[in-house]
Amino acid sequence: MTVIAKSDQPTSPCAAVWQRALAQVAAHAQAHGAHLARTVVLVPYAQLMPWAQRFWAQQYPQGFAPRFETTRNWAGQLQGFGPAGDDFACDVARDTLTARALLERVGQGTLRDVLATPLQEAAAQLAPVVAAVPPERRAAWGDEARALLTTTEEGSALHYEALVARLALEWVLASRHATDVLFEPGVRAAVDALVVLEGFQSDALNLALVQHWGASACCVALWDAESASAQPPSQMALHAAADAEDEAHRAAACVLRHIEQGRIPVALAATDRALIRRVLAHLDSQGVLVRDESGWILSTTRSASRLMAALEAAAWNASSNAVLDWLKHTPALPPADVNRLEQWLRRNVVPQWSAAAARDFSTQPALARTVATVEAWRDALRAARPLPQWLLALRSVLEQAGQWQGLQADPAGMRMLAALRLQDGQQAELAGWGESAGRRMTLAEFTRWVKDVLEAGRYVAAQSAEAPVVVLPMPQLLGRPFAAAVLPGSDEKRLQPAPEPSGDWSQAQREAWGLPTRQTLEAAQRAAWANALRTPVVDVLWRTSDEGGEPLLASALVLALQLQGDAAQGTDAHPPRTVQAAPTLRPLPVGQALPVQQLSSTAYSDLRHCPYRFFAQRQLGLREPDELDAEVDKRDFGNWLHAVLQRFHEDLRDQPTDDAGERSARMDAAAEAVTREQRLQDGEFLPFAAGWAQLRDGYLQWLAGHEQQGAMFRQAEVKARQPLGDLELIGTIDRIDGVSSTGEPTVLVIDYKTESDSVTRQRIKSGAEDTQLPFYAALLHHDTLRAAYVNVGERGETQLHEQDEVVHLRDVLIEGIQHDMARIAAGAPLPALGEGSVCEFCAVRGLCRKDYWADAEQALPAPETP
Repeated sequence: MTVIAKSDQPTSPCAAVWQRALAQVAAHAQAHGAHLARTVVLVPYAQLMPWAQRFWAQQYPQGFAPRFETTRNWAGQLQGFGPAGDDFACDVARDTLTARALLERVGQGTLRDVLATPLQEAAAQLAPVVAAVPPERRAAWGDEARALLTTTEEGSALHYEALVARLALEWVLASRHATDVLFEPGVRAAVDALVVLEGFQSDALNLALVQHWGASACCVALWDAESASAQPPSQMALHAAADAEDEAHRAAACVLRHIEQGRIPVALAATDRALIRRVLAHLDSQGVLVRDESGWILSTTRSASRLMAALEAAAWNASSNAVLDWLKHTPALPPADVNRLEQWLRRNVVPQWSAAAARDFSTQPALARTVATVEAWRDALRAARPLPQWLLALRSVLEQAGQWQGLQADPAGMRMLAALRLQDGQQAELAGWGESAGRRMTLAEFTRWVKDVLEAGRYVAAQSAEAPVVVLPMPQLLGRPFAAAVLPGSDEKRLQPAPEPSGDWSQAQREAWGLPTRQTLEAAQRAAWANALRTPVVDVLWRTSDEGGEPLLASALVLALQLQGDAAQGTDAHPPRTVQAAPTLRPLPVGQALPVQQLSSTAYSDLRHCPYRFFAQRQLGLREPDELDAEVDKRDFGNWLHAVLQRFHEDLRDQPTDDAGERSARMDAAAEAVTREQRLQDGEFLPFAAGWAQLRDGYLQWLAGHEQQGAMFRQAEVKARQPLGDLELIGTIDRIDGVSSTGEPTVLVIDYKTESDSVTRQRIKSGAEDTQLPFYAALLHHDTLRAAYVNVGERGETQLHEQDEVVHLRDVLIEGIQHDMARIAAGAPLPALGEGSVCEFCAVRGLCRKDYWADAEQALPAPETP
C-alpha cells in the first residue's frame, strides 16, 4: 500500500506549487501549438520526475503528458556516451589518471601527486559551464575565457594555481560532453516545446537550451516567494541541544512523534551526514524504515575501510598496528593465529612491521607461518605496475585473504568494487582509458588513486519507496509533498547563510563563466531554507557545543526566526522512562586463594595505595595491553637515562679516567649507543634530547663531588632476590656504590629519579610512607648500609637525597610486609579505597567502578586495609 501524505492532497502547499507550474507548462505548449507528447519539461533533479508525472496525471487526467526529464537523463536516452582518450569523463577513477598524464606532458611530472587532485577538481567545476556552451560556439567562448586567466611567473606563490586553472580549462574545452547531443539539429526538430522548471539555482545548461530553442522554450520557477508567503504559516518548533548526541536523540524523537501522529512522510534534512548517522541508528533501533536518497560516501563504508586496511598494511613503512588492523578482517587467518601474533608484538613492543618480519621465528613455528603468509600477501602488492595489473594483484590478495567473498556479499562492497573496476568484465573498460591507465604506478600512487575514487563515489542503499522517513538534502524538499520536516544541524557551522563557493576562481571569472558566486549561493540557501519552513510542521534543531566543548550559536537563519517570533520553543519529545537506581557498592574482594609468591617494590606500593589494585593486577594478573605506537614520554626518557648511566659507569669502571673532557665524550658515546639500541632516532625523542648537554654537564659535576667524598661505582641494574618466609622479595636496584670516607666501607644503594627535585625531597620527608629505598635495602644482606635518591635534573642540577634512617625503615617495612601478607592469607578484604591522586591514573579504575559507587557507601569510613 502506497503511503499518501496529507500534503499530497489537492489543497496542500506542494500541490499548489505544482498546479501553478504545470498550468504554465500546458499554456506554453498550447500557445506554440506544441503536441504534449513532443514537449520536454526539465526538472531540477531526478527525484522530481515521478512527482511531476503524478501531479500532471492528477491535474490533467485526460490526454497526453509531456516528458519530464533531467538533462543528463534526457541525453542518456538519446545517445549512449563513452569518453575517449583524454576526454573529461566526470569519473574520478579515470579523470585522476588523465590529470596525472596531462601534468607529465606539460613538464610537471614531479608534482603530479600534488597537482593531480586539484586539477581534476578544477576541471569538474568548469565542465558544467563548458558543457552549457553549444559545441559550435565553444572555440570562441574559449578565447574569451582564456583572457580572464591570470598569468604568473614561474616560482611565484600563485604559479601552480594559475597552471592548474589553465590546464583545467583547456582540458574541458578539448573534451566531448555527454549533453552535447542535446544541441543536435535532430533533437531540436523532434521537440516542439521545451520548458525548464527552475529550482533555487539557475542551471547554465538549462538556460543555454532555452536560448537554443528560442521562442518555443521558456523557464518556469518552481519556487515563488510571494506565493509561498501567501500560504498559511507552518507549525515551527526550535530545539537547542546540548551536544551532538543530544541533538541526534532529539531529532530521532521528533521523527518518531511525527510518525505516531500520522504526519508522514517525514523529511529529514541531511545537513550534517555524521549527525544523520546517529539519528538513523536511533530510528533503526525502533524499527523505522528510512529511505536515504543522499547516500553515503564510499570511503565511509565498512567495506572501504577493510580494503584500505589491506593497502595500508602493504606499505613498506607499515606499522604493526596497521598490519594487525588488516589481519583482524582476513577470514583466511584463524583468530588464534592473529591473537598469538598480536600478543608477541605487544609483549616485545615492535611498533614497525618491518622489524617484526626480520625477526627469527625458528623456535616458534606457528608465528613463523603467520608472518610468512602475511609477507607473501604484502610482497604481492609491492612492485610498481600499470593500473590493470594493480587491480588484478589487489583482487588476488583479497581472494587469498578471504575478504573477496565478504565484499561481494555486501551491497556497499559491490558498489565499491564496481567503482574501482575490480569486478569481472570491468578490466576491458580500462583499455579505453589510453596511456593514462598504462603508466606504471607505485603502491603509494595506487593507494592515493583508490582513496580519491572512494572519496568521490557514493553508495545509496536499495530502500522501500513506502518508507515513512526520507533523508535528503534540504534544497530537494522543493516540490516534494512532506507532512513534516526535521532540520537538524542548524547551527552556525553547518548551516551558513552564505556558503563558501568551491574552487579558487576570482569573482570576475565566476560572473563571466556562470560559476556559483557567494551571492547566488546565499540566495539559493535562503530560498531553500524558506521552502523547508513552508512544510506544514517543522522542527529545527542545533547544538550549543561542538566536539571538545567548543560553544556554538544557532545559524543566522535560525536567529532571524527567533527575532521574528515565528517559531515556538520546542519541547523534548523523548518518551519518559522510569529507571530503577542501582548504585554500585564498593568492592571488597578477598585474595587468600591467590597467594603471591614474589613481591616487588611496585607491587607492595600498590597494596599500600589501594588494596583492590593489588588484588586486580598482582593476584588476578590483569594488565593493560602494551601500546605499539605509544609516543615517547617521561617514562621512556627515564629508561633511556638509566641505560645511558649504566653503560657510562661500567665503561668508566673498566677504564678509569679523571679527565673531564674524556668523561663527557664517553657519556655522549653511551647516549648515542643507547639511542640506536632503543630506536629513538626519530623526532619524538627530540624534546628530551635537546637538554642532554645541560643534563650531562650537571651530572658529571655532581659525580666529581660524589667521588671526592669517597664513593666508588660498583654495579648497575642489579637484579636482587631475598627470601622472606614463604615470600620472595624481588627487584632491580639502579646502582650500588661503595663509600669508604668513614674508614669502614659502606654500601650505598642509589635509585635514579628524573622527577621534580621537590617531589624527591618529599619522598625523603615522608619516612615510612615511602617504601622504595627501604625495600631495596631489604634486598641486600648488609646490616649497615646507606640509601639515597639521585635526582638527575634536566636543567643541569643533579642532587643526592639520602634517607638517613633507611636501616630502621627497612626493619619496619619487613615487619609490615609479613603482617599484610598474613592478613591476606587469613581472608582479610582488599577494598578499593578511592582516595587521593592514586585514582587519577589507575589502570583498574574501570573495574572498581569508583565513579558509580553509592553516595551512602562513599560516605562510610574506609574499611580497614591490610
